Amino acid sequence: MDKMRIDKGDWLVVCDGRKALILENLGDEMFPNLHTKEVHEQPNPSTSAQGSDAPGRLHAATGGARSSVEQTDWHDEAERAFLRSLAGRLDAAVSSGETTGLTMVASPRALGMIRADYSDLLRKAIQNEVGKDLVKLPVYEIEKQLLLSGAAK
Repeated sequence: MDKMRIDKGDWLVVCDGRKALILENLGDEMFPNLHTKEVHEQPNPSTSAQGSDAPGRLHAATGGARSSVEQTDWHDEAERAFLRSLAGRLDAAVSSGETTGLTMVASPRALGMIRADYSDLLRKAIQNEVGKDLVKLPVYEIEKQLLLSGAAK
């Protein structure tokens, strides 16, 4: 695995479908010192708590055949909307020069969702992606996990 580089002033974005931590490296590449810059949270109850409709039914044009339509997964839709807004925030930060380098740390599922919303400018600013779900850990643990795994040195 190539060593990840987190320069001074670069952002480490740790997220999942309902919470995002934007951490800034105030140290250098050899001795990262991550500090919380922003925290974004969105409550996201289960689909059954968000939607009240039963799955739909379609009737065939001829005959008496019916088929069901899959119910919308409101939980997934809320996660996608949250990650889309996070990608927009990161794009604005890169465009304005707030940061020049980003490292994304998210569960593989969240990484797959947010990648679709990367702009070209944001895609160029992202230096590394790590497929780990670390968002529930305190900042010092996130730093430790990345250093121990050899992901950031």
